[in-house]
Amino acid sequence: MSRPRIAVSVMPLDNRRDALMALAETAERVGYDAFWLPETWAFDTTILLAEAATRTRRIELGTGILGVWNRSAATIAMAAASLQALSGGRFVLGLGASTPQLVEGLHDVRFEAPLGRVRRTISQVRALLAGDRVPLAVTTGARALRLNVPKLAAPPPIHLAAIGDAAVRLAGEIADGWIPFLYPLCSLPGGVALLREGAARGGHADRVPPIHVSTPAVVTGDPDRARAGAAWFVSFYVVSMGTFYRDTLVRHGFGKAVAAVLAANAPKFQGAVPAEAEDLLEQLVVYGTPAEARRRLARWHAAGAATVALLLAPNLSRPEMEDTLEAFRPVLESPIASA
Repeated sequence: MSRPRIAVSVMPLDNRRDALMALAETAERVGYDAFWLPETWAFDTTILLAEAATRTRRIELGTGILGVWNRSAATIAMAAASLQALSGGRFVLGLGASTPQLVEGLHDVRFEAPLGRVRRTISQVRALLAGDRVPLAVTTGARALRLNVPKLAAPPPIHLAAIGDAAVRLAGEIADGWIPFLYPLCSLPGGVALLREGAARGGHADRVPPIHVSTPAVVTGDPDRARAGAAWFVSFYVVSMGTFYRDTLVRHGFGKAVAAVLAANAPKFQGAVPAEAEDLLEQLVVYGTPAEARRRLARWHAAGAATVALLLAPNLSRPEMEDTLEAFRPVLESPIASA
């Protein structure tokens, strides 16, 4: 058996281009499998990944994720083809519906029928990357075009970020991989069942997309500091990112814990998770001392994750970033998958 795959990413609040490039280079040197960058309200992720492609030679590079509202399908396909060629075939295209707050508050686009938008975007991007004409869905009377780029040796895989039940089924149906984020560990078996339902609906019941979990990670020699960092992550997404993530956690049975986090951060955000919501930290974050963090990471691989992408906190110092990456070197050097 091969060893567990680990990727590294950075929380979107970090906008230090030089630090992001240093992280990509360090991740490759330490032995990480992939470097993913999300696109939210900062730099253009595709341009950052193009720079990372010129600075690295082995590590996989991916968008984790691009929102399907940010660009047209053709623009996404052009960026994906460019990055696949520039990286020598190391690119992975991660797409997702994003959140209503980001779509409407930044892109000035109505967050309407997101699953339909995702389905159409993936269909059009996949066709264009295969060298075919785009399957027009809106301007159906127009002459459909194809990309004018050299034929790719292999189109990049398309992964779909999804946490709602219908979206997870869609990932099983049409995506090459599923990216759950802030999806409780205990719920992963149910997510796999939804993937299987989607795969059967797509006519490939024997080919279920692999799971590429994205999870916050906080590693430090001080257990209390690690716990505080994990609490900041959870409370930030529950309190400050609209209702999208908190509603998902409520659906998964964590309503009382979510209510406790909201109460602990009112009227002003404190980055707090009270004791009665402790299970949220265990279910959502890889954290602790290096040994504790490796133990928590192993649970995700044991639950079926093919890759775990560790989302680092924003604005860590270079030594903090390097120490975090080094904490998982024993896993990267392991000859077999964790049991």
